[in-house]
Amino acid sequence: MNPPIVEVKNITKVYSLASGDVVALDDLSLTIEDGEFVAIMGPSGSGKSTLMNQLGCLDVPTRGRLLIAGTDVRTLNDHDLTRLRLSTLGYIFQRYNLIPLLTAYENVEYPYILKNRKQDDTGHVGELLESVGITRKMARHRPAELSGGQQQRVAIARALVNEPKILICDEPTGNLDTKTGLQIMKMLTELNENGNTIIMVTHNPETAGYADRTIVIRDGRIVT
Repeated sequence: MNPPIVEVKNITKVYSLASGDVVALDDLSLTIEDGEFVAIMGPSGSGKSTLMNQLGCLDVPTRGRLLIAGTDVRTLNDHDLTRLRLSTLGYIFQRYNLIPLLTAYENVEYPYILKNRKQDDTGHVGELLESVGITRKMARHRPAELSGGQQQRVAIARALVNEPKILICDEPTGNLDTKTGLQIMKMLTELNENGNTIIMVTHNPETAGYADRTIVIRDGRIVT
C-alpha cells in the first residue's frame, strides 16, 4: 500500500499577538491518501484557512510535522520549499488571484516559467487552456476582460500547468453563480477521477458533497 500523500502529525500553530498568543491549530493530526478528494469545513475562525496554508506550504507549523509526498517540509530550505510548491502543489483560490497585467495565457505560463526557467515552446499551455474551455481568443484577454467563470477556468489551468500531485482549492466556487459553480465542481471531479488529489475548503455542504470525505474543524481541532 502506498504511503499517504499528506501526513499531518500533531501540528500546532501559534500566532503571537500583542494581546496574547492565539492557537490557530491545536495538536491536529490527519492523513490524506493519494487520489482522495477531501473537503474541509468549519465555522469562521475554526482554523481551516490556517490548515490550508500549512497544507499548501505557505506557512510552517509552530510544532509538529507535515509530510507532503513523503517530504518533511520543516527540513526544507526556502529554495527547496519553493520547488516543492512549484512541482507538487497547485492552488485554486476563491478570488482567482490572477495577475491583472498578464493575459490569461501568460497567467498560466508564469508558474511554468518559474519551474522550467523558459517559456513554453511545446504547446502545453495552450492545450491546457483549451482543455478547460478557454479558447485561443479568450487566452489573449486579461482577467478583467473575462467573466468570473472564465477566470476560474484560467486559475484551474494555472494550477495544473506543472502537473501537480495535489490541488489545494480555497472556496473554488465562492464567487460564482450556481450554474458556473456546478461546472467548476464537475471539472474538479473529473480531475480527481484522473488521479489528482484534491483538498478543498468550503462553507457549502452541497459543494462538500462532491468530496470522498469531509473533515470538520472547530477551535483548531478536527471534530469529525
